[in-house]
Amino acid sequence: MSKETPPIFAKKQLLIDALFRHTTRFFAFLVFALLAGIILSLIIGSMPSIKAYGLHFIVDDTWNPVTEKFGALTPIIGTLVTSFIALLIGVPISFGIALFLTELSPRWLRRPLGIAIELLAGIPSIIYGMWGLFVFAPAFAEHVQPWLKDHLSELPFVGILVQGPPMGIGMLTAGLILAIMVIPFIASVMRDVFQIVPALLKESAYGLGATTWEVVWHIVLPYTKIGVVGGIMLGLGRALGETMAVTFVIGNAHNLTASLFMPGNSIASSLANEFTEADGELYTSALIELGLLLFAITFIVLSLSKILLQQLRKNEGRES
Repeated sequence: MSKETPPIFAKKQLLIDALFRHTTRFFAFLVFALLAGIILSLIIGSMPSIKAYGLHFIVDDTWNPVTEKFGALTPIIGTLVTSFIALLIGVPISFGIALFLTELSPRWLRRPLGIAIELLAGIPSIIYGMWGLFVFAPAFAEHVQPWLKDHLSELPFVGILVQGPPMGIGMLTAGLILAIMVIPFIASVMRDVFQIVPALLKESAYGLGATTWEVVWHIVLPYTKIGVVGGIMLGLGRALGETMAVTFVIGNAHNLTASLFMPGNSIASSLANEFTEADGELYTSALIELGLLLFAITFIVLSLSKILLQQLRKNEGRES
């Protein structure tokens, strides 16, 4: 009996390993199947709009359900502009928060401040939208927008961005709300990657007379650049697909204007506002094509970030 036990045990282990391997492979291919199903359903649903408008759908800013003339240029620009504003404001602030938590903060403050950042990341987006509409937008229209208009309206290239009445809602407000929303995500990732830097490297730099900024710039950032870029891309993905918060404060107007004070629209807010009211095959198909465009934009952004991360990995160790 003792002679038969090892072969039986080995056969059992091989069977378990094979079952585990095939199960994990199934779940891996299930992800690809779901992705392919989503893409296929979006393409099929948007085919009437694609056949009716072609590539002109992307460059046309007309959106008139009555005459069934649809163009995606305004939502596309709104999505990209608000996301750009969010990253322009959110990335430096997130970097400062992560730097303070890992390098400058007293020990007694690190844990409660870190918990507060994580709690901000867990607040539902609709709460941000309601706060932005009822609290932030009125204060922004009364105190900030008039000041920006008085001091920036005469500047070349910048003045056109602050034209129009201070209504509170608009593209700039949506970008600021998105910035508040993405800061916790980016700051949490940056803090985590900054904490994995070996203490010996930083202590060696301090021992050679480096300042805190020099340690961060020459030691921490080069060591964690891949994680930092990944955190920024996580925040960008959140900003591109955010729906409810943007819907509350962007104004939901299909008007293409250079002013950031004026109401605009984004792809996500257009879908949230109009999908339930879409009447007719072409109207519904145009909205589905907006979803397909948002998927394509997100895919392109993530692909570019992946390429950037690969280039960073290739360049590691080349400089000495």
